[in-house]
Amino acid sequence: MSLMKGYHTYYVYILTNSNKTVLYIGVTNNLKARIEQHETGVAEKTKSFTARYNVKYLVYYEKFTWIQEAIAREKELKGWRREKKDALIRKENPDMAFIAY
Repeated sequence: MSLMKGYHTYYVYILTNSNKTVLYIGVTNNLKARIEQHETGVAEKTKSFTARYNVKYLVYYEKFTWIQEAIAREKELKGWRREKKDALIRKENPDMAFIAY
């Protein structure tokens, strides 16, 4: 039996639009593929929040081993006021630069 069985990586991520006026928080197990979906407009077919506000630029992410932890963190961040989210992002990414993945 492999010791790595059941081991995964999950990401809680924050995206913004080109003007950095909107924040979107999500969770995924494949950050690169998920960002590509946002960038290529896959979400546009569903008239999603990210499509409406052109939210597709990664500015922050956190890694987790357990999906339960990632989901709990996503919910926690979604409950924060904008100022607190901005402070979290700027702690790791002071200029809120778009992160290449």
